[in-house]
Amino acid sequence: MKHHLDWSSYETAGQGDAYAGIPATGGDFARAVAVCIGDRLCQRTPKGVMCPSFRVSGEIAHSPGARVLALKAALNGELGAAPFADARLAEAMELCVGCKGCKRECANQVDMAAIKIEWQAQRNAALGVSRRDQLFAGLPRLLHRRPWLGALIGWRNRSPLLAQLGERWLGVAASRQLPQPAARPYLPPAIAPVLGERSVFLLVDTFAGLFQPHIAMAAQAVLHAAGYQVHVLRPLADDAEPARPLCCGRTYLSLGQVDAAREEARRLHAALAPALASGAPIVGLEPSCILSLRDDHLKLGLGEDARQVARQVFLFEEFIAREHDRKRLRWQLKPWTQPPMLVHGHCHQKAVGAMKSLRKVLRLIPGCQFEFIDASCCGMAGSFGLDAEHADISRAMAELDLLPALRAAPDAPVLANGFSCRHQIEEGCGRAPRHIAQWLAEALASPEPLPESAG
Repeated sequence: MKHHLDWSSYETAGQGDAYAGIPATGGDFARAVAVCIGDRLCQRTPKGVMCPSFRVSGEIAHSPGARVLALKAALNGELGAAPFADARLAEAMELCVGCKGCKRECANQVDMAAIKIEWQAQRNAALGVSRRDQLFAGLPRLLHRRPWLGALIGWRNRSPLLAQLGERWLGVAASRQLPQPAARPYLPPAIAPVLGERSVFLLVDTFAGLFQPHIAMAAQAVLHAAGYQVHVLRPLADDAEPARPLCCGRTYLSLGQVDAAREEARRLHAALAPALASGAPIVGLEPSCILSLRDDHLKLGLGEDARQVARQVFLFEEFIAREHDRKRLRWQLKPWTQPPMLVHGHCHQKAVGAMKSLRKVLRLIPGCQFEFIDASCCGMAGSFGLDAEHADISRAMAELDLLPALRAAPDAPVLANGFSCRHQIEEGCGRAPRHIAQWLAEALASPEPLPESAG
């Protein structure tokens, strides 16, 4: 079996364990699957992160443990000569939203999100990539190469007829609004960085750069006000597409298009060379992107560069919390004057314990009161909630805990750092969540204008 991801870190997993039941084929990927010990912790229904598809369906078949059994059957030859093309395996994997809840809460940290990427890549190799997955995965490139797509998305969102045609031809749910690209994407100045002791590299992801540039501008303003020299990452001058924004490849990765994700990762690593050489912090905004750099990218076979990036990259709130602990922040924040805030954490933030940093940063705003919503995945999960066949269950996931909590506090400001989370909340209850960078920018006592040389 040819692997699409590097599973060598599982080389010794399960050896000598009576429970492991390592499949006959699949090599280290089979060992990654077999770390499940069958304790059925994933088949529980209390609040929390663990498996939203099981929680909302109530069907054991849609739990991580059942997916492990299906994958073992496939790797043991029980599903025929082409197991990754088999409809039975597809049915078992279909409702996994890649939330990484099982990696945190499973006793043996089954990484079903990464396993799903490998499964999807294997299925793509066997059956090809659907037009819908090509569209959603390639959207960051397409929006740059064909800017008129932004207007087409807006037209589709306003036209029930076009939405119905999109569902018929592509399988995109007509009942859903598509995220609207910004009229003017975030474009940092093309200035070579002059590095100093307080230099920080800001990684503006696809979602902030192309869809919500105000978040990138807020982050830049906050870091500048805190006393840092902010260098916004740009492609190298000799890049094949020097004007195309950098991308970590998350959209490709989540849909099993691993080669394209690896290509984007290499492009990003090349642009990160000055940061890696200097050891300067790399700060990012979108949890799914930044935590991919620390986790999933290590399975792309990119060598020491990927490991160095993983050591140097921080979520925005992680960096702020760290610098506060080091007493390096040079700002003043105004007292909080709004009602208590409701905070929804991105699944990947929860899975790696990054919510602690968010809690610490919110406490820096004088008088800020807040409550973390105890909820599983919001259900949007990238493009999952936009699929025609998944739109209803996506909404049901949001209705488990998240949307009822928001409706119970209609005047509460809302914080959600995930792009998909904000989309689900806006569509589900008409609220307008904001990123932590925006709330901090609003709290600055005397924000200074950004220097023209910041780049």
